[in-house]
Amino acid sequence: MLTLIIISRCQPNLFFVLIINYQEKVLIELLRDVLSMQSAKKRLIVLLGSLGDFDSIEYAQIIAKKLKKIQSLQYELLLIGIGSQQAKIQFCNFTGIPHESMLIVKDSALHMRLGLSTGLQLNVHPWINLFLMCLGINSPGTLREVLRGYLGDKKANSLFESSERIRLGSLFSFDASLFDYAGEQTSLRPFELATQRLKNMIEVLSNWRIYMPTDEFLTQRCGTFILNKEDRLIYSYCSQGLLSYSENMSDPLVFLEQL
Repeated sequence: MLTLIIISRCQPNLFFVLIINYQEKVLIELLRDVLSMQSAKKRLIVLLGSLGDFDSIEYAQIIAKKLKKIQSLQYELLLIGIGSQQAKIQFCNFTGIPHESMLIVKDSALHMRLGLSTGLQLNVHPWINLFLMCLGINSPGTLREVLRGYLGDKKANSLFESSERIRLGSLFSFDASLFDYAGEQTSLRPFELATQRLKNMIEVLSNWRIYMPTDEFLTQRCGTFILNKEDRLIYSYCSQGLLSYSENMSDPLVFLEQL
């Protein structure tokens, strides 16, 4: 029942069992070409949007910090993002994702086969669709998540050590200990997540055409899938809006220990 409930969040109006079977088929076909994905282990497969998408970078950073945990739980990891080989190198170097765990695709064909949301698709320039989603239009949870970045979250872990020096571009930096005035280091403090997102934005804008060789897939949303040792799909989550890459944004990878 757990799998059916989670799958229903991807396509709530379709027959659940058919969705599971089809997604399993697509993922298994994909893994046949990825020799490092051992069938003797569970497979954690994360489809990102464009590599310059803020969700893609933020989610990858969280995964990179949990690599040892992922390995200890006997998961094989594969991230798939839309971009180029040059973008892959830039992305992996910035986020800490191992290059061998990253696969690049040129478009959103795989995302569409798995039923992932394309985001807002009005007949306007993709930038306008993205801007409207930033305002919460056809993007559930986005405004709440933006506010969490500024207000903090007592259910989430802090991002910066007090001794850390935070650099925003080449002209401005400050000590992370400033966040201690806003809250305790045992949880996510006000403005801490917003600062991390600003750092990510500076990285992307400074290397825009590396990360985003095309604007076509600006609004493509991501998805997370887990196949067990028997190639059965046991978990799936499909993002419907910006900054909603997990069903639990306070602890985005908590599902790993629940399966």
